[in-house]
Amino acid sequence: MTRPVLDDLAVGDVVATRTLELDRPRLVRYAGASGDFNRIHWDEAFATGVGLPNVIVHGMLTMGAAVGVVEEWAGDPGAVVDYQTRFTRPVPVPATEVVLVEVSAAVGAVDAEARTVRVDLTVTHEGAKVLGKAQAVVQL
Repeated sequence: MTRPVLDDLAVGDVVATRTLELDRPRLVRYAGASGDFNRIHWDEAFATGVGLPNVIVHGMLTMGAAVGVVEEWAGDPGAVVDYQTRFTRPVPVPATEVVLVEVSAAVGAVDAEARTVRVDLTVTHEGAKVLGKAQAVVQL
């Protein structure tokens, strides 16, 4: 993949999109890798018992998968020098379904002097934002 060129970018340019597919087996693998075995991510009775609509995706899994879109576009994960977001709504995962999370990355700001681009991420599930103010700064 060709690395992006700062001078070719303008505010508003959509630089990447992706549909993330998440299911219960992926949640289990993530729990094992991260050490986050909170029952809301695997025990449906527990999750609904505490008021959630179902088992939910780990927020950090959603956050990490979303920024992966930017890392891939940048051509180097190390080019992402800052990343922040707010968790705005959970992503429920029914037992036998694959749920889709849509990610769109657009240029939000260009700093020619610092040679950075702020990439604003729109991350949604069923049309509702699941991450708010998701922004990554990429050094080019």
